[in-house]
Amino acid sequence: MIKNYFKIAFRNLKKNKGFTAINIVGLAIGMAAAMLIMLWVNFQLGFNKNFPKAEQLYVVGSKGEADNKTVVWFSSPKPLAEVLKSDISEAKDVTRLSGTNGYLFDLGNKKVPAGIGAFVDSAFLNMFEFELLAGNRDDALKGPQNIVLTEDLAKNLFGTSDAVGKTIRIDSTNLLNVSAVIKVGEPNHIFKGYEYYMPWTLMEKLGYSDNYWNNSSVDLYVELDKNANLNKIQKQMVDIMPRHSDNETEAFLKPYGDLYLYNKYENGVVTGGRIDMVHIFIVVAVLILLIACINFMNLSTAQSEKRAKEVGIRKVVGAQKKSLIFQFLSESLILAIISGILAVLIVSLTLPSFNDLVGFKFKIPTQEIGFWFLFVGFILLTSFLAGIYPAFFLSSFNPIKVLKGRFHNINQKINPRKVLVVSQFSIAIILIVSTIVIQKQIKHAQDRDFGFEKENLIYVHEVGEIEKNSKLIKQELLEQNIALSVSRMMSPITERWSGWSGIQWEGKDPNEVIQFNRQTGDDRVVETAGFELLAGRDFDLSKFPTDSTAAIINETAAARMKFNDPIGKYFDDGGRKFQIIGVIKDFIQESPFEPVKLLVIEGASGWLNNTHIRFNPNLSTEEALVKAEKVFKKYNPDYPFNYKFVDEAYAKKFAETQKTGKLANLFAGLTIFISCLGLFGLAAFMAESRTKEIGIRKVLGASVFTVTRMLSIEFIVLIVISCFISFPIAYWTMNKFLEDYSYRISINWEIFLFAGVGAILVTLLTVSYQSIKAAMANPVDSLRDE
Repeated sequence: MIKNYFKIAFRNLKKNKGFTAINIVGLAIGMAAAMLIMLWVNFQLGFNKNFPKAEQLYVVGSKGEADNKTVVWFSSPKPLAEVLKSDISEAKDVTRLSGTNGYLFDLGNKKVPAGIGAFVDSAFLNMFEFELLAGNRDDALKGPQNIVLTEDLAKNLFGTSDAVGKTIRIDSTNLLNVSAVIKVGEPNHIFKGYEYYMPWTLMEKLGYSDNYWNNSSVDLYVELDKNANLNKIQKQMVDIMPRHSDNETEAFLKPYGDLYLYNKYENGVVTGGRIDMVHIFIVVAVLILLIACINFMNLSTAQSEKRAKEVGIRKVVGAQKKSLIFQFLSESLILAIISGILAVLIVSLTLPSFNDLVGFKFKIPTQEIGFWFLFVGFILLTSFLAGIYPAFFLSSFNPIKVLKGRFHNINQKINPRKVLVVSQFSIAIILIVSTIVIQKQIKHAQDRDFGFEKENLIYVHEVGEIEKNSKLIKQELLEQNIALSVSRMMSPITERWSGWSGIQWEGKDPNEVIQFNRQTGDDRVVETAGFELLAGRDFDLSKFPTDSTAAIINETAAARMKFNDPIGKYFDDGGRKFQIIGVIKDFIQESPFEPVKLLVIEGASGWLNNTHIRFNPNLSTEEALVKAEKVFKKYNPDYPFNYKFVDEAYAKKFAETQKTGKLANLFAGLTIFISCLGLFGLAAFMAESRTKEIGIRKVLGASVFTVTRMLSIEFIVLIVISCFISFPIAYWTMNKFLEDYSYRISINWEIFLFAGVGAILVTLLTVSYQSIKAAMANPVDSLRDE
């Protein structure tokens, strides 16, 4: 019997090749889109969770008061690690992590600039349990003479991963032994960029560590016992820093696996983050698949008149309703299987491009048995969703009415197919509006005045001998007319490396906590960066040596300090006094979607670690870079000339939002395409069902235009209804999306007009073929009785 069902199903599908092909293509595209989205979702949900002890690992966070609200950050003072280990009995292990780069690895016969690494405590490898290719996990990070390499770095340095026992000299002074080689594995964790790990004891030996409780500068991770009482520990954490220091910050533990997804806080309380986008794309995947299934329903019911007599005869000869349902579900299953195979092929072909779009390297886990169980379940679910309505619809025909040719009323105002099309296009219009809003929000931020001249400006991170020879490098760059201006700063101009709430000035309420961003600069910072000077002057150490303890503030800081004239006024930063000599226009140092923060640029007495160079515009960029490289190689010969363009660094601030926009564009386009297939099916159904009516109208003198308009107007009405349903939903959804941005657009009526008119035009283009084809048919053929 089952064999007979599938045989008949294959015959019916083969008989209607056009509808079958459209069904398969629509389902395959919908399934492929859902698969791609779920690959992305699975990656996001698994981020930071692929370590064996993931459920026992926590990161230490901090809460403090600033600007009359509670702020949260995830860096800690270095001494907190030992205190946690001694005060929290259920803390099994603790490790700090302090990122580092700029070292030169001297192998004797060659010198290799090191990439990004980290100083960590000895428990690090036991806590995170990277796959160990060689070495001893317990001892690898204990002595200050050790270093742990990743497999890729070991091969790059020594040509093999068997590197344990080999030696590396860093910065020509410290000789380190390779104590272990680890395999990093899949890059869905926050350590993916690190290439080597060095013991914390080496950091102490080099003098980079400190015991300052007010310097929150390291990541701190804790491994708790399996049966630890988290609520009890959280209560102990609240006052752990005030009990051991004058730091009033409240510490807390956050599950390490939640650090990536739940990263948005409002007044000290987690309110979402990347998980919101994950939820949105799960919904999008479901909706795209649902739209593909709706197409199947519409295309199947569009053929109802052809199948009606078949159903009637089957019922007359004794077929039961459940057997007919099984028959039509069999057809749905065959289509779903073919579509599923085609979907996997589509995903395989498009995956490299999709990986480039989202910036991750996904792959189809065909070697995992769980994938195939999910794939089979996915096909069964899709076939059920796509086939359940046609199966019940076609099996419910009354045999007497069917065989008399009167089995349903196509002219009814509301029927399931129209409801499904309205649902389809409501979803499509919501996605169109969402895409437009996201793109406008990105452009709004890109068009924002960023407050400095980012063209012809590069920065070089000071490694090796650059700091020691900074004056000579600057002198040659200027004398050779390579640069118009050169300034050293603490951080790149587009990044914030330091924040502080301890700045005091005359007139400030000592109990008020105000957060400032801190930058430092040595000379002519305003000129080099291209800031707009609103009052005062630039740093000029040649004329004013005391400018090393001077400061320039932005206009937001000037307004907050409430000085009538800030020039000449002083502020205190941790016991150091700075005199304000200039006020600059606000510039974007952090997110272009957020308000500009209060900023102080302190003089050359502070930490300087990045050289900014404003190139001579009379030189081509290529020529300027070649000449600048010669200067840097002269004074720092062992290191390559690594630089970054400020405009490119600034553009990266939009990277994550742009990826979201591109994904929205892609899946909105697929939704519209799949929805158009559904419209095509309904248009075919309407034209087929009204063949005799159209024939009679033509005999009575109706023109092709009149008939085409009659058939098209019904679809226009459906789209207008879709607009009325989707516009409020889209408005509410996009308002929630924009709440994450302080600097944001307003949603105006033009967006909805564009989406509505676009949907109507797409509808007319889609249904016009079927409408014109029906209108031009010979009425003799349509009125001929069988």
